[in-house]
Amino acid sequence: MLDSPAPSSSLSGRSSYFPEATDEQWNDWRWQYRNRVKDLETLHRLLPYSKSEYQQLKLLAPSLHVGIPPYYLSLIDPSDPEDPVRKQAVPSILEYTYRSVGIDDPLGEDADMPVEGLVHRYPDRCLFIATNMCPMYCRHCTRRREWEDGELPKNRQQLDAMIDYIRRSPQIRDVIFSGGDPLSLPLPVLDYCLTELRKISHVEIIRIGTRFPVVLPQRITDELVGILGKHLPVWMNTHFNHPNELTPEAAAACRKVLSAGIPVNNQSVLMRGVNDSAQTMLRLCQGLLKMGVRPYYLFQCDPIHGAEHLRTSVWTGVEIIEKMRGWTSGLAIPTFVVDTEGGGKVPITSNYIMYATEDTLVLRNYEGKIFPYRNPAPAVRSKPRRPVAQPAQGRSSRGTRPHLAQIRSTPDANRSDV
Repeated sequence: MLDSPAPSSSLSGRSSYFPEATDEQWNDWRWQYRNRVKDLETLHRLLPYSKSEYQQLKLLAPSLHVGIPPYYLSLIDPSDPEDPVRKQAVPSILEYTYRSVGIDDPLGEDADMPVEGLVHRYPDRCLFIATNMCPMYCRHCTRRREWEDGELPKNRQQLDAMIDYIRRSPQIRDVIFSGGDPLSLPLPVLDYCLTELRKISHVEIIRIGTRFPVVLPQRITDELVGILGKHLPVWMNTHFNHPNELTPEAAAACRKVLSAGIPVNNQSVLMRGVNDSAQTMLRLCQGLLKMGVRPYYLFQCDPIHGAEHLRTSVWTGVEIIEKMRGWTSGLAIPTFVVDTEGGGKVPITSNYIMYATEDTLVLRNYEGKIFPYRNPAPAVRSKPRRPVAQPAQGRSSRGTRPHLAQIRSTPDANRSDV
């Protein structure tokens, strides 16, 4: 049986913030959803701002777009203004202090949208944005531009248009069902979309991108998991960012999904004051593995308007992964990536090749020790090779010996996107 995290901090938070809530209410995801904190006055009562910040935010209240389930709010320490859960959920005046920095569509998704709501950037997969509704509105959200539209799920005509595009695109084998949060859809609508996608012969994999296991784990009901389990193979990607989110409730939700034969991966976002240290990421990733969740990606925080105060240097992420490498299982180490504007994900890592010749590599291990390694000669081919496409300008081809001048001992990007 999978290990469970330590007793939930939500117990003490619940008694402080929502003492009147019964067990039946607290464990009912509908009650949690209806009672999300959505206004500045309630936030200020539960998690007091400084007087000056509250007065400034009052002027901006119509544009704050807040939604925090009682469960997730209960994880916040009200005495700590730098609490890592608070930074993800509670609006800060810093979102507007640095408002001029960043862009509305940092991934360039709108340019790769042949049908409204469907992003087709990579050859064999697409992003299916089923709704802009979420149980909790993350302050680092890369789709903040959609907040201005309010909470608005796609209608049947829009959903059918996206499904029809996939049906007419035989190269698409992998559909990422996203949002917003697609698990905020009514179950009949969710089941309809998954059923229609499963009717398409070339769709091999469906991935669900959701933060419900983190911010409102009560939503992961037997009924919901039963619907997902009808459409296997399904994968779930969720979004834990800090060890304080690894509660017994979250572990139980992930375990329920896993028991239906649905693997669960985690995609974290690197954020200043949240998880920007190797110690925090190590605790997070090892805790995820104990829950049966595989750390998948660590994303550089996107340059979205309103999130500049949460962004770190790219080199912070490189250093975190380097400090984790060798000191824990490779299963616990996510791939650090930068998601570019219109170019997709680019993995960024340290370069462990110190020097290379035709027959020898000089390698650096996780302790900084140097080791020579004999490089086998290329296999002799008796038949002429078939012509291969030349690599794009600016990229190295596989098997090409790196030039000494290109090899650095400092952190660098040494892999192309896959």
